[in-house]
Amino acid sequence: MPSIREFQVTFDCAEPERVARFWCEVLGYVVSPPKGFATWDAFDRSRPPEDRGSWFACSDPSGAGPRLFFQRVPEGKVVKNRQHLDVRVGTGLVGEERLAALEAECARLVALGAVRVRLLADDNDSCIVMQDIEGNEFCLD
Repeated sequence: MPSIREFQVTFDCAEPERVARFWCEVLGYVVSPPKGFATWDAFDRSRPPEDRGSWFACSDPSGAGPRLFFQRVPEGKVVKNRQHLDVRVGTGLVGEERLAALEAECARLVALGAVRVRLLADDNDSCIVMQDIEGNEFCLD
């Protein structure tokens, strides 16, 4: 069996478009409407009223990263994620230089609505645990 080279990351959330647009800003992704539609608005208008706003997606404009898909679910987030994204902003950096890069990105994301949870650091390595605009954990790494 051949190995799988493409995958999509799916988020359960209350407000798919809002959360998708947040992650577009975090990752430099772009909104990617469903095939056959020029925009998500056009797609939504084609659906029954009760299904409008149920889904949204964004993608890496370079094609290198996975597509992110956001789907509305009725229940809210209750406990810690069992998986999370690591946003790699400090790759190759160590010590104070790494920490400065993480702190700068943390400040940018807090301005977008993210929440800083805690800094995990030792002498050589560090990451910042954060939450997106619906409380889903991710790390600045």
